Amino acid sequence: MDFQIRKVRSPQGAKKLSAERAAYFQLMQQGMSNNDACRIVGINPKTGRRWRNGRRPSGRNKAAPSVRPVVPPSASTSRYLREDERIYIADRLREKASVRAIAAELGRSPSTVSREIRRNRTVGTRGQWHYRPYAAQARADSRRPRPKPRKISRNPELRNFVQAGLDRRWSPEQICQALRTHFPERSEMHVVHETVYQALYIQGRGELRREVARALRSGRTRRKPQRQANCRQPRFKDPMVMISERPAEADDRAVPGHWEGDLIIGKDGTSAIGTLVERATRYVMLLHLPDGRTAEHVRDALVDTIQQLPRHLVRSLTWDQGAEMATHKSFSIATDVPVYFCDPASPWQRGSNENTNGLLRQYFPKGTDLSGHSREHLDAVAAELNGRPRKTLGWETPAERLHKLLTA
Repeated sequence: MDFQIRKVRSPQGAKKLSAERAAYFQLMQQGMSNNDACRIVGINPKTGRRWRNGRRPSGRNKAAPSVRPVVPPSASTSRYLREDERIYIADRLREKASVRAIAAELGRSPSTVSREIRRNRTVGTRGQWHYRPYAAQARADSRRPRPKPRKISRNPELRNFVQAGLDRRWSPEQICQALRTHFPERSEMHVVHETVYQALYIQGRGELRREVARALRSGRTRRKPQRQANCRQPRFKDPMVMISERPAEADDRAVPGHWEGDLIIGKDGTSAIGTLVERATRYVMLLHLPDGRTAEHVRDALVDTIQQLPRHLVRSLTWDQGAEMATHKSFSIATDVPVYFCDPASPWQRGSNENTNGLLRQYFPKGTDLSGHSREHLDAVAAELNGRPRKTLGWETPAERLHKLLTA
């Protein structure tokens, strides 16, 4: 590159460095580092960084925007952070962006970005730290190779403590908590219970002497994988329609006819009562299940109950992903009522039903046998609940609100 450093080096202001500025960015585009480009052009490395990253206002100097706009890396399904993502994190940290803002721009979890900065930053002698993306990438690459020496196999004291806990029939989680209690200041003696499980399931390594089937209460000889939500197998043979596809009219409770359903379970899980709650009126109907709570029994009870209602008051049914709804497709065919399923571990998506189940526990306490309640008793309990004034209904009762809809 044909470029001559100025012979007159007296201060001339930023506007006089246009040629150096253009040459600097040309060298950077060729892949040269900031220090090398600044040395060739004849400027201070800090000046080059200011040209690239802009500057904040200070004293008489006005703020200057970044000359090189930073574009977030394209979305990726990769489990690990890529090098271009680490470069983006470093650029945004210099701009004083928050961790949550960086994570949103990258499409990553805030904890992922926070953990990356904490683990791979460079700490100076005075305790100050800087995040350098290429050094962070090198650290991440060095930690990735497998297999690694296991903590239990490298520490005889730790291995003996874990073995003693297994001999006393303690679970791995109990052993790990005991380690933190007995050795609060020694991090080398702290492990998570997954580490103990992995040491047990290694065959032929001799890390722990006990046979797996005898050491663990479950008796499993292989680790049961705990799959993530996006890796779960389909719950039912017939595909589910999730609650996100439910009509908007059901969400605002403006239109009646959208029901929520669930089961309340009796002693030892052998008996149950089905509950149905209408979202707009909070009207309750109970399902009689004297013969059990299999999918077929629940389906037949639902069909009999739904067919007692006027057609315009039955528009949809929302249920959780319990096994009792395995025959939801045949129910929809028999009644022409679509079934929507809640997300896993999301009971608030059936808020009216969960609230009603809590009220019903006054009549059907937990730990009692529910198979002894007759059809007449269930109807009497439902009638009593439907006769209670509700604040959310303007102190009307569910029965009164439903009667208005039937006579309209």
